[in-house]
Formats: sequence, C-alpha cells, structure tokens
Amino acid sequence: MTPAPHHRHPTQTAAAHTRRALLRAGTLVLLLGTQHIARGATIVAVRVWPAPEYSRVTLESDQLLRVRKHFVSDPPRLAVDIEGIDLSPELRELVAKVRPDDPNIAGIRVGQNTPNIVRLVVDLKQRALPQVFSLEPVAAYGHRLVFDLYPENPIDPLEALIAERLRDTGHNTATPSRDAPPSFSLDVADPLGDLIARTDAASQAAATVAAAPAMPAPTPQTTRKAQHTDRLIIIALDPGHGGEDPGAIGPAGTREKDVVLKVAHLLRDRINATTVGGNPMRAYLTRDGDYFVPLATRVRKAQRVRADLFVSIHADAFTNPDARGASVFALSQSGASSSAARWLANKENRADLVGGLNVRAKDHHVQRALLDMSTTAQINDSLKLGSVLLGEIGNVGKLHKPRVEQAGFAVLKAPDIPSVLVETAFISNPQEEARLRTSAYQEELADALMRGITRYFARNPPLARSRSV
Repeated sequence: MTPAPHHRHPTQTAAAHTRRALLRAGTLVLLLGTQHIARGATIVAVRVWPAPEYSRVTLESDQLLRVRKHFVSDPPRLAVDIEGIDLSPELRELVAKVRPDDPNIAGIRVGQNTPNIVRLVVDLKQRALPQVFSLEPVAAYGHRLVFDLYPENPIDPLEALIAERLRDTGHNTATPSRDAPPSFSLDVADPLGDLIARTDAASQAAATVAAAPAMPAPTPQTTRKAQHTDRLIIIALDPGHGGEDPGAIGPAGTREKDVVLKVAHLLRDRINATTVGGNPMRAYLTRDGDYFVPLATRVRKAQRVRADLFVSIHADAFTNPDARGASVFALSQSGASSSAARWLANKENRADLVGGLNVRAKDHHVQRALLDMSTTAQINDSLKLGSVLLGEIGNVGKLHKPRVEQAGFAVLKAPDIPSVLVETAFISNPQEEARLRTSAYQEELADALMRGITRYFARNPPLARSRSV
C-alpha cells in the first residue's frame, strides 16, 4: 500500500525555503568571508606633511590596514605592502601630493603588486629612520596608517639658530647641513654664553708676523679667531596643534593651527629685531610649518636650545559660542585654578591622540620626568611672565579672566624654563573668529606679546651663563 503523500502547510514550506536560503548564504559567507574581509578596506583620504624635522605620510581608511614594511638604505627608500586592498584613485593621489621642496621625500610610487596587495614605495632624499604605525579612530579621523620619516642625521636646532643670527649680523656663515658641521666656531660647553664670529684673517696674519717675524705665516685653519659677542636670548614660540591636528575650528571654518602659526611668525620677526640690555634676541619655533609635533617633543626642543622663555600660542574654543576673551595660563602643581582651566588643559593634552603619536616609540622615562619635574621657581617665573603678557593683551582686546590661571598643561612642564600658554581669543565665538582672521588683529597680538616679553626681561634680566657649565 502506497503511503499518502505528506502535505506541508504553506507557512512550513516558506520557512523551509528560508532555511535553505540562509544555509546557502551562510556557505557563501564561509567561502568568501576571509577574502571579503581582506579586500574590504577602503582608503578614504591620503595626506603628506613635509617638515625639516620629519615628513609624514598618512593613509586613512575605514578599516585597520595590515602591512609589511621593508627599508632599503641604498638608495634610501621605504617599501610597504598593504594587504587586502586594490589600487584606488585615492592611493594614486599620493604621487602628486609630494612637494618638490619636501626635505625628506623624493617621490612616492604605488602599484598593484598582486591581486590582493598594493605596494607603496617612498623614495627618500637621504638615509632615514622610518616609523610605521597605526592609529585608532579619533575625533574626525578613521583608522590611520602613518609613515613618519626622520632623517638619520638631523639638523642641530641650536647650531641652525646661531648660524641664522650670524648671517643676520653680516658674518659669512654657511647654513648648517646634516652632512657637515657649521663653519663657525662653537663653544660646546656653553653654546649660548657667547656667539662666535670670525675676525679678519688678513689682520690676524699681520699681527702674528709683527709679533714674531721669524715664524711662518699662519695656515688658513689658524687665522680664524673666536670673538666674544653678546649673550643670545632665545624665546621658544610654540604654535599649537599642526598637521593632522587642526586644533579648534571656528563656525566659519577657521582652523586654530593656521591662525596661531601666523601670529607666531609675526612675533618671531619682532623678537629677531629686538635687543634687551644690549643682548640680541632670537625666536625658535617648535614648528615652523603645518606639521604635527608631540607635546613632550615641544618641551624637549625648547630645552635643547636652552630657551629663556617658552610661549605656547593657541586660540580657545568652548561649547558655548558666547564665550570670549583672551587668557594666559601657567602650570599648576596643586590642581587647576578653575574648572574651566582644568577642562581646557585636559582638551589641550589630548592633542597627541588627534595628531597621531607613535606610542611604541615614546620614552616613558623621559615622559614621566617631564611631567613630574616642575619646580616652584619655574611656576613663579611663569606667573610673572603671564601677568605682563596678560596686561599687554588686555590693551588690544577683551580678557576672559583678569588674572593668570593655572592648570596641568603638559606643554608647560619644562622644569627649567618659564612657560606660559596664551589663548589669544575664542575661535568658537563668531565675532572673535572673524577678528582672528584679520592681519590687523594678528599684528596687534604680536605687538602685545612682544611688549610683554620686553617688560618681563626689564624686570627679570636673563641670567648670565657660565662657560664652565
């Protein structure tokens, strides 16, 4: 007897079809899942940031990129294989983004090495110490793959600063290079105690012959004599943010990093044209272009040139667009002077996250020392500097607070340099943003800061530096 056929309810039939479809889809996912994930990353932006100290290449994507890197020293180049992506128009843009005046990158080549790997080759102008690292999404950025290309033989900033000063005073001094030392004599024990200038070789030779006619004429190497000059006063100017970190952005799109760099350039011109008590002044910028400098590096750079003062320049932002006025901040060892100061310090101290710091390359011992070695004397001098700067800024614009505030700003923690952070105005305020964009107000700010620095030294003369130190 033939069994009666089994009839399914229409609902059961539909469910069975759904299960079979899901099983087929699941099998497809299992078969293609690895390939799909590997090829799923999309490059959304590419950027190149040239700077004398290092050049940075950034690839921003919607997923974490897997890479294999190899550095070749002759000729110097960095080869990076990026797995799981195809050559895209965004990647091709890298070739045209390299500027001819980039001090470190000669060019970039990019191509599809295999169906699943894009090879990127960065040709370098000199031997380098490359760092390749990834950054997690933060602020407006997605995943970032970063190549930081540091020259193997960097320029010494102090030698460059002194050479620049000698050129301005008319001495025939070549610009220091990475391959050769500067052509002027330098007292290594105390590079800032005296500037070294050349005397006339002919007059030195004549004086030698007159004193001892029988002696042979001096060789060219012995005709150059160090000559004592005035003590050089160095002011470290620190334009906030830069490069990957735009800082605050105003309602009309003004970027903090652009405004503060312009003010720093104007102030540098004024400092370089000024003498205090007969001593020439020189400005040293922690960044002189649109590139990122980590907070601790800014402090170390000022210490390396043995700066007499450190002035960090910013343009404030707040959630309330009505907030307005300039502020000056010094370091605090015992907590912030107000909740607003604490909020601002926390915001500014997050700049390393946005700018993109290779955490694995950080020297944690140095980092800890910079954060812990602040001294009472430094803070007292910083408050004096901040007070005169605040008074001068109040003559050209509105003040947010009538006194110098204090908080734990990481960039102010050099234990041996009076350091202040100047918030020139609230870039988040539409009226103040418009004013910050004008060259007239930028000039007024630079003039006010210059007057404040001069007043500080009039009351607190720079300490003499012993050549035996």
